[in-house]
Order: sequence, then structure tokens, then C-alpha cells
Amino acid sequence: MIVVTGATGTLGRPLVALLKDQGVAVRAVARFADAGTVPVGVEVHKADLARPEEVAPALEGASALFVHPRAVGESAAKLVALSAEKGVRRIVVLSAINVDDDPSYQPSRLNGDRNKEVEDAVAGGGLPWVAVRASSFATNAIGMFGAQVRAGDVIRAPYGDFAEAPLHEADLAAVIARALIDNNLDGRRIPVTGPDSVTHEEMVDVIGEVIGRPLTFQEVPAELAVRGMVANGLPEAFVNALMARYERGAGNPAPVTDEVERILGRPARSFAQWVADHADAFRAVAS
Repeated sequence: MIVVTGATGTLGRPLVALLKDQGVAVRAVARFADAGTVPVGVEVHKADLARPEEVAPALEGASALFVHPRAVGESAAKLVALSAEKGVRRIVVLSAINVDDDPSYQPSRLNGDRNKEVEDAVAGGGLPWVAVRASSFATNAIGMFGAQVRAGDVIRAPYGDFAEAPLHEADLAAVIARALIDNNLDGRRIPVTGPDSVTHEEMVDVIGEVIGRPLTFQEVPAELAVRGMVANGLPEAFVNALMARYERGAGNPAPVTDEVERILGRPARSFAQWVADHADAFRAVAS
């Protein structure tokens, strides 16, 4: 039995489905989980992951645990200790490729992420472990560009030459699934990225090519972008940190690894493949 925390999120859903398809018994844990949010045949355990005692019943009989840092947060150390008590034999934790950077260079920390603390709790918890350090999720492109693409053909954003190595969530789920099952990866901190460094401007070009509609990228000043993002509800401190990250990295390629291919025996999916899999997110809804 494998227990998956954060089981109903962007990563949790494909991870649970993949494990189920591979014939693995899965127990899905999330605050708002129910039978309608997971594949048929998957056990569901509803729990507030900030309260490890609520997760305890889900750990009974489990051989491995996947820890999602955003779901578990500051309760990670208690959850790891509880897992050891319950006989769990391996823990795989999601982390971030920039986890060793200066905390002030990690904008997600201003949204509450504690990747470093959760990774350290898992690695120091006494059980066999794997930390999967993910690059930027390709799904971020929906938040960055989706509404504008659905509304028109001119896409405005700052720092067109800032690059990411966008990672398809299905590839990330597949690497994590392998780590949960295969002890050959134990003890590794694995940097996992998409196969290419892609700038913001190139992302917009790819989206247009895939959905069959030419798009034009128009770079706007960071100050204008900040005002718009804050007006849309994002915390100002987070937005400012994000712009600072863009400014530091502008014009430089994103780090790219081949870990997906090494672990899975096939190339990582491209950003174009990801867009094709999510094309509806960029198409206007017919009225």
C-alpha cells in the first residue's frame, strides 16, 4: 500500500492514477478528498495534514509514503516520525530544484512553501528516502498566459527572455512513482526538469502553434506587471520576489537535466506536448 498526500492536486491526481494503473494499492489522503476525486478502486482518507494524528489511520499497512510539502508543511517531522512508528519503509518527498538557493531567492516561500524544511525532515527522519526536486511546473503557463490567450492574440508579460525548463506533471508523477516502488533511487536528491529551456516569449509562440492561432508576445515593464498581478489578488511581497527572480535570470538558459530519461527510459515530454494535453485551457469557451 502506498499513501499519497496532496492526492487531489495538480501532481497528486496523475500520481494516484498512475500508481493505480500499475496495479499498486493506493490510499489517497487530502483535506477535501472523496470517492469522486480519485479513480475507482483507490482508498480515500480525508484528513487535515497539519494534524498528523488525523493521518495516522491512513498509514496502517503502508509500505511507502509520498509527502507533498505544500500539503504537509510544518507538520513534516511529526508525520515522518509517525510513519516510522506505523512501519512505513520508504518516504518520497517532492521538493524544488532551487531548494538550496538563498531563501530570499525563492518566491514560493512567500506563498507559504517550505520545501527545504520538509525535505530535511524527510531526509533526517531515519527511513529510506528520496527527494524529487522539480523545476517549474508547465501548468504555471495557464496562470501566466491562459486568460490572455483565451481573450485575444496579444500576450503581455514582463521579461520575455526569462527561461524555465517547464516540467510536465505526468513526467514528475512517473518519476515519483518509480521512486516509491524502486529502492535503487533511495538516498538521492534528484533534480527533475523538462527537456528544454524555454523563454516566456517562446512559451507564447509554442502555445500559438499548438492551438493553431498566431500569438504575439509584447513585453511590458515589471512595474506594470506587478500592479496587474497584485490587483488580481497575488500578495505584493510574492510578486516583487518573482520579478526579482526574473530580473536575475533574464537572458540566461534554465538548467536542464536528463533525469526523466535516465529514470524512465524515455525522453521527458516537451512543453509543446504539455500544451497539446491542456489545449482547452487556452481556447475560448464558445458562447
